[in-house]
Amino acid sequence: MEWIYNLLFTESIAQSVIVLALVITFGILLAKLKIANISFGITWILFAGIAFSHFGIKVNPEILHFVKEFGLILFVYSIGLQVGPGFFSSFKKGGIKLNMLAMLIVILGVTTTLVIKAITGLPVSTMVGIMSGAITNTPGLGAAQQTFIDLNGANDPTIATGYAVAYPLGVLGIIMSIVLIKAMFRVDYNKEINKLNELDKENPEETVKLAISVNNPSLFGARIREIKRLLSKTFVISRVWRSDGNVVIANAETILEKDNRVLIIMQKKDMESIRAFIGEKIEMTDEDWAINDINVVPRRVLVTKEEVNGKSLSNLRLGKAFGITVTRINRAGVDLVAKPDLKLQIGDRLTIVGTQASIDAAATVLGNSMHRLREPNLASIFLGIALGILLGSIPIFIPGIPQPVKLGLAGGPLIIAILLSRFGPKFRLITYTTMSANLMLREVGISLFLACVGLDAGGGFVETIVNGGGAMWILYGVIITVVPLLIVGIIGRWYYKLNYFTLIGLLAGSTTDPPALAYSNASSGNDLPSVSYATVYPLTMFLRVLMAQLLIMFG
Repeated sequence: MEWIYNLLFTESIAQSVIVLALVITFGILLAKLKIANISFGITWILFAGIAFSHFGIKVNPEILHFVKEFGLILFVYSIGLQVGPGFFSSFKKGGIKLNMLAMLIVILGVTTTLVIKAITGLPVSTMVGIMSGAITNTPGLGAAQQTFIDLNGANDPTIATGYAVAYPLGVLGIIMSIVLIKAMFRVDYNKEINKLNELDKENPEETVKLAISVNNPSLFGARIREIKRLLSKTFVISRVWRSDGNVVIANAETILEKDNRVLIIMQKKDMESIRAFIGEKIEMTDEDWAINDINVVPRRVLVTKEEVNGKSLSNLRLGKAFGITVTRINRAGVDLVAKPDLKLQIGDRLTIVGTQASIDAAATVLGNSMHRLREPNLASIFLGIALGILLGSIPIFIPGIPQPVKLGLAGGPLIIAILLSRFGPKFRLITYTTMSANLMLREVGISLFLACVGLDAGGGFVETIVNGGGAMWILYGVIITVVPLLIVGIIGRWYYKLNYFTLIGLLAGSTTDPPALAYSNASSGNDLPSVSYATVYPLTMFLRVLMAQLLIMFG
């Protein structure tokens, strides 16, 4: 049995791999445990690593450092790819208010951390670890550790220890804050739902379809392309119902006559102006719009060819080339009006109306290969990682600060991933990854990172709790968690009159905490918490990483 002992306790490549694999395996098995119906999820890997390290099973420090940093890069880069497409659009309309409240939570958390540091005299590195655990933000932990190493040439184990000590009650504290706000304002779920039903909560940019009778005399005998020039709105006329009852597919050259009926795809905000310009709204069913020609069908086609990525509909000229009509485009679950200048991206789903043969021809141009869509675009992933590390390594000199500031291995890849996922198609760069591929990349990265953090911090964990003041660190973490959430929760509910379901999604998103989101969704019974969570998540994640670095540098 000596070989087993050597395999686990003698430093080598094989020993490092097997220890990391065992830590991750035990952590994932423990993740199935629930305490008061709440799961700490993948964070159990951190505690498994602490347990292994406590009992003397350790990994070569250089290997540990490499795997930890590489895991962090994979994790934050995949997060950037996920949130990037919605990062900039999250600032529109109501999203501005939610993001401002989320920013206030971040600022109050940092302020609370600095106040506790001033009162207790704890090192700022320890307090940043406690803060990261209190708000359950693992990228912030990684950013803090990397920044500390850049500044001092060595790691501070109390960063990871503070995180591990504060994390459990950080998860509970977020959920407790949600419950407290419900009790303080005596929230009645039925009343909240009734208020939602009374108010018009629909997105003005939602894609809708409307049947209109052509009554405007100036349009009689006009081609559809001429009508679009007259009306400065974005819309697509999908079908035309002739006075003889015949339904035809519309294209740019289709001529409209008196009493023709048209089926129009548009954004809801433009509905009234388009209706007023063309004619009178009428009620027609899908059966009424059925085309007599059995060869004419609507079908969804996937964009999977690299040559199409970044090209606009007007450039492709699908209508002229194949005699089809693109009525709408579904991107990441959201329907978009098929505007001529809309640039296509890999993964878009086009709704096309035409004959089977013409759609097949258009599908050949677009790709429409599910197999191709499932293939990972490794070149763009690793190019993005390289650019992210390059960006994170650029020294930024600030007057009065002797040490240059760097975005680091967490901030750089995160920013590059957000930018590439949003603007990459304009440069014909394919950044699309399936949800499953993104999830795999993210989970592998965070698992490696947490395992290494636990193995690195585990040696002094128990000693810190028993004799090093770790019990008080737990209290500090609870304060950092609860105080900002309650303050902003009260402001959001009392001053801004936010719906409770939207508010609790905001609180969960401002702490980037999936268990809190899961609790919010389960308790509300609708998807409003998920919507507000997704709205504030990108900016909050970026600010959490940035603030952790700034506290280490200037705190």
